[in-house]
Amino acid sequence: MHGRTHRRNNFDHRKDLIQNRNTTFAKKLLAKQKTVFYCQNCGAESPKWVGKCPACGEWNTYLEEVVSPSSAVPAWATSKGKSGNAPTLLNEITAEKHKRESSGDEELDRVLGGGIVPGSLILIGGEPGIGKSTLLLQLAIRLKEQKVLYVSGEESPQQIKLRADRLGIVATSCYLLSETSLDDIFNHVAELGPNLLVIDSIQTLHTSKLEAAPGSITQVRECTGQLMQYAKQNNVPVFLIGHINKEGNIAGPKVLEHMVDTVLQFEGDRNMTYRILRTIKNRFGSTSELGIYKMQGDGLEEVKNPSEMLLSEQSEGTSGVAIGASMEGNRPLLIEVQALVSPATFGTPQRSATGFDIKRLHMLLAVLEKRMGIRLSTQDVFLNITGGIKVNDTSLDLAVCAAVYSSFHDLEMLENTCVIGEVGLGGELRRVNRLENRVAEAQKLGFENAIIPSGPEKLKVGSLKIKEGKLVKEAFGFLFK
Repeated sequence: MHGRTHRRNNFDHRKDLIQNRNTTFAKKLLAKQKTVFYCQNCGAESPKWVGKCPACGEWNTYLEEVVSPSSAVPAWATSKGKSGNAPTLLNEITAEKHKRESSGDEELDRVLGGGIVPGSLILIGGEPGIGKSTLLLQLAIRLKEQKVLYVSGEESPQQIKLRADRLGIVATSCYLLSETSLDDIFNHVAELGPNLLVIDSIQTLHTSKLEAAPGSITQVRECTGQLMQYAKQNNVPVFLIGHINKEGNIAGPKVLEHMVDTVLQFEGDRNMTYRILRTIKNRFGSTSELGIYKMQGDGLEEVKNPSEMLLSEQSEGTSGVAIGASMEGNRPLLIEVQALVSPATFGTPQRSATGFDIKRLHMLLAVLEKRMGIRLSTQDVFLNITGGIKVNDTSLDLAVCAAVYSSFHDLEMLENTCVIGEVGLGGELRRVNRLENRVAEAQKLGFENAIIPSGPEKLKVGSLKIKEGKLVKEAFGFLFK
């Protein structure tokens, strides 16, 4: 009897040891699964920190995040039958045009493709102080016939009220809420029932479902996902403001831009007055549109005709100034190009470009030196695009070459003349797209002459005198007397 009791006690003791060992192993396993490393650029996961992301190739982008343990059973293994949605033939689907609501801002409506689509999720990014919050606050105040909820996680209602007073617009249906908890925000949304929701900003929100800090990759992704479900299920448009990193891209995982319907980029120099709102992604419209604003003391002012404002201070009778035509989206813009060429005071000549690609400037200078015979290797060259805007359109090549040539020889150009064309490495002129629209914009603003590349079709726009050339040398023969 004593031996049987002893064996039973040994068996129970071994059983307890095995259970304790399994419990300890399970705790260690769960502890290891609580953290994972995410790439801030592409959202790739890794169980440990790595210097270079194997997915996107970026360096030092992995951050550790706390996550909840997930089930290892795949979703298809637990499927029991048909879901609510069933596959449908493409020919049997009827496509309806999206009904849009006007925002009261013509520039914003143009960028969005004609207005705000109900149930859409729109992300606006830009540098700090560029005017993102001001733009959306103006939108919230102007929609007087709709109930708008403006949620700020960075400013108090008193601070937003002071900014609203500077705008000089009376708000009758705009509600302010200072909150960072997404759960509390949804509670207020359920009580208020807004027609439009503005979140300023997505990096400040957090949900109680996750233990990660606000602004982390998991929090941004989860909060955006919940806001997307709310927008689609309730047919309420949601605007999100996103921070940007030092490279100028929207902060957070790259999947954030894939989740939303529209991505807008607010650009401009804070020291200049003009702002450009570009479309990076738009599921409901074109990505070639842009809006132009002017920052005033009382808020952002829409620029109806940007060409007139960009040319309002042009210098007549001065060398080194040329007028070119650029297409920003579907809108033609006449832009003043200024160049200054002076002898280099140091051994290596300087090359500086503001608002223009410096590499393309180097190429154009090489073309001028090779094909036009002017020696620029001993000259400092400074190029400036007026208005503080950045231009990547190759149609400004001829204007840049003309401005540099004019400044080098100190020659005045033909008055009231617009030059348009791309310059090749052989010194030839090439036509650009939508040339007729560019020339028509010059004629509308009162220009008398236009120099363009020659082509099979002859352009005729009003009373504008159009001269065509095949080479840069031929165009300069028209431009300089």
